Order: sequence, then structure tokens, then C-alpha cells
Amino acid sequence: MGIRGRNSGTGEPRTNEHHTVTDWLVGTITHVRTETPTGRSLTIAVDGWPGNLAGQHLDLRLTAPDGYQAVRSYSIASVGADPSVQLAVDKIPTGEVSPYLVDDVLPGDQLEVRGPLGRWFVWTPEDTRPIQLIAGGSGIVPLVAMARAHAASGSAVPFRLLYSVRSPQDRFFADEIAALESETFRVDLVYTRSTPEGWPTPAGRVTRDVIEALTLPASDAPGVFVCGPTGFVEAVARSLVDLGHEPQNVKTERFGGS
Repeated sequence: MGIRGRNSGTGEPRTNEHHTVTDWLVGTITHVRTETPTGRSLTIAVDGWPGNLAGQHLDLRLTAPDGYQAVRSYSIASVGADPSVQLAVDKIPTGEVSPYLVDDVLPGDQLEVRGPLGRWFVWTPEDTRPIQLIAGGSGIVPLVAMARAHAASGSAVPFRLLYSVRSPQDRFFADEIAALESETFRVDLVYTRSTPEGWPTPAGRVTRDVIEALTLPASDAPGVFVCGPTGFVEAVARSLVDLGHEPQNVKTERFGGS
């Protein structure tokens, strides 16, 4: 389809417009918060962090006592010049890194990060197109950074978010996303397994018909950002092109187990 996509398990050139990423920086966990039954957000103070754009990611490295190291890429939920970063992690039971980050890490613990990384899956206020965000599960992380940047800038650009989750309890940043809703930021939720009491539609997957009903039409020529598990992202991207969106206007980011 020609849609550009990034898999969070792959690397990218370690440069961006403002910063050449050559060294690992030591970060200290300052705050942890339970987001879902299997997910957590982490705030990390990083000495020397240069700030980041909405949608960028970083590499995180853990080192075991025996010297074994594991490196994973995580999208950044925070945005701007603050010397701390916020991540959100959903636990993959068979994963090597996410169980530790969700179950074990505590304020005061240290880890290493390198970034920010990525220049194309980003939104800045200079982009005046209508913007459609589509997230599956913890794929909301880089998109909530875009929503935060949109609100902080006072942008009048129309933003819409379609957020697919298993159940109401599985929403990351639920209260904040609800608070961000405005005349210029609309949120639509799709529950795939269970819905709140009185929800007007039954639980089900995000289909082509759902996308057509709940997202900006291709005739508006929106910029579209899609993030989530690989199967979700690929199905959504195919539906968007089928509905007439130009492939170059659809940017995707996908992830697997970690």
C-alpha cells in the first residue's frame, strides 16, 4: 500500500533535528501509576534529556547483575522540553522487559535511555491539516503525546481519536483523555470484549464500517496516525486506503511482545 510504518522492535538512525543520540543517559524513576490491570505509566527523570516532539520514541536498556542487557523501544507519552519523560507499558507475560517495568520497578530505580528517536511519526502545531488518531490498546502512548501537544499549543486544527480497547478498565490515560475533549478534539471509543453498562453499541472489533463511521473522511485529506499491535495496524491501514485515504497521508507504528 505504500504506507510508511515503523516496528518498535527495529532501530532507526540515532539522530533528530536538534540532537545527535550517541550515548546512553541514566534515568531515575520518579513516579509510577497503575493505568490498567496489566499496564503502568512511568515517569523518568533523565539528566541531559533534550526534550522531544509528540510521537517520538526512545530506546530503554536494562542490565542484569550478571551483565546481560536487554534493549527495547518505547513510545514517549510526554512532549516538550521537560527533562523527564513519561512512558506507558502494557505487560506481555512472556516478555523479557515489560513484566519488570510493570510489576517490579519502583521510584528511585535507575535505568538507561537513548533518544529521542524518530522524525516522521510526529505531529507539530505547524501541521495545519485535520488529524485523525487511531489507537489499539497501549498504542495510545504516542497519540496521547500528540493530543497533549495539540491542547498545549492552543491549535484550532480539528483532531479526532478512535481508541480501541478490550474493556473500559483497559484504557490508558482514561481521565486525561476525557478531560482533553473539546470542540477541536473528539474522542470515539470502541470496546472489543466488554462495554460499559448502557453503551449504545455491542463489543466488537474496529472494522472498515466502524472506521468509515467514526473517523474523518478521506475527502478532508487528514493526516492519519495509527498505532497498536501489528495485526490491528495492518487491518486499519488497509481499510483507510479502501476508503480513499492517500497512502502517503497514513503513518503507522506497530509493536510486538517485549
